[in-house]
Amino acid sequence: MTTWGIVSMVRGPTENVLRFVAHHLDLGADFMYIYMDEPNRLTFRTLRMHPKVRVRVCDDAFWENRGRARPEKHQVRQTVHATFAYRNTPLDWLAHIDVDEFLWSPTPIADVLGNVPPNINAARVRPMEALATGDDLYKAHIPQGPNREALVEAIYPTYGAFVLGGFLSHVQGKLFVRTGLKYLNFRIHNLFQNKKLLPCKYELPEVELCHRHAPDWDHWIGHYQFRMDRGSYQAGMAPNVPREQGGLNKNELLNWIEDEQGMEGLRAFFDEMSGADPEVRARLDQHGLLRHRPLDLDEKLAKHFPGSC
Repeated sequence: MTTWGIVSMVRGPTENVLRFVAHHLDLGADFMYIYMDEPNRLTFRTLRMHPKVRVRVCDDAFWENRGRARPEKHQVRQTVHATFAYRNTPLDWLAHIDVDEFLWSPTPIADVLGNVPPNINAARVRPMEALATGDDLYKAHIPQGPNREALVEAIYPTYGAFVLGGFLSHVQGKLFVRTGLKYLNFRIHNLFQNKKLLPCKYELPEVELCHRHAPDWDHWIGHYQFRMDRGSYQAGMAPNVPREQGGLNKNELLNWIEDEQGMEGLRAFFDEMSGADPEVRARLDQHGLLRHRPLDLDEKLAKHFPGSC
C-alpha cells in the first residue's frame, strides 16, 4: 500500500488549522507534519493528541535546536520545514501545501500515487481557486496554450490581461515528491537536487488543489498588505506579459489601482478577479470553468477532532 502525507507551516485561528488537518486525514493522509509558525496552546494540545499528526512549535528553542537563526522570510521557513520533514519521513510520498489549500480527489490518493511510473519522482497537482461566493464554487485551472490569454481576457475584460491564468494566486500548483531522493531541497512550487532545479513535468489530473486564497473581500483585504510587502504580491515578481507589451506584475498593478482609484478600485479588481461579480461567474460557467467542491470542513472537524471547537 502506497503511503503519503503532507507537511505544512501554519499560523492563525485554531479552527482553521484543525479543519485543514481534518480534511486531509479524512482524505487518507497517513501523516500530517505540522510546523506552527507562532505559539498557540489550544492548536498544539489538540493536534499532538492525534496519532497521525506530528506537530512542532517553531519557537526560539526550536530554531536553536536546528542550529540556525530563524529565517526572516516565511517562504524560507516553509521550505526548511518541508525539506526536513522529507528527509525524515518513513512515507512513500510527501506534499508541501499551505493551510488554505485543500486536496480533492474522487480516487483514493494512495491509489493515484501508486500508479505513478517508478521513474517519476515528483508529480504536480494544479490548483483551482475559490470564488468569493460562499457556495463552494471554484474556477478551474486553464492550462497553458495558444488560447489561454484570449480566454482569460474574455472572462475578465478589465484586468485579465495582467493576471496570469485569471488567478489571484499561483497557477503552478504544488508537488507530491517520492521520498528517498538524496540532496533534495523544497521550494514553494519546485524542487532542487544537488542545487539544480529538478524538472517536474508529470501531472496528476485526477487530483486537484482547492485554493481558498480569497474566499471573500474581508479576507482578501485583510491579507492584502502582507502579500504586497512579503507575500505573493510582493515587488520583483515577473509580469504576466513582457514589459515591452505593457506587462505589469501584481505588485505594480495593485499599486497603480490603489494610487489611481483607492479602495474603490481595489474592490472592483477583487470583484472581477474573484468571481464576486455575477457576470464573471456567468462567463466562467459559459466556458465550462466552474467547479463545485463541497469540502464539508465542519463535519470533518467534528469527526477527527470531536469537541475541539
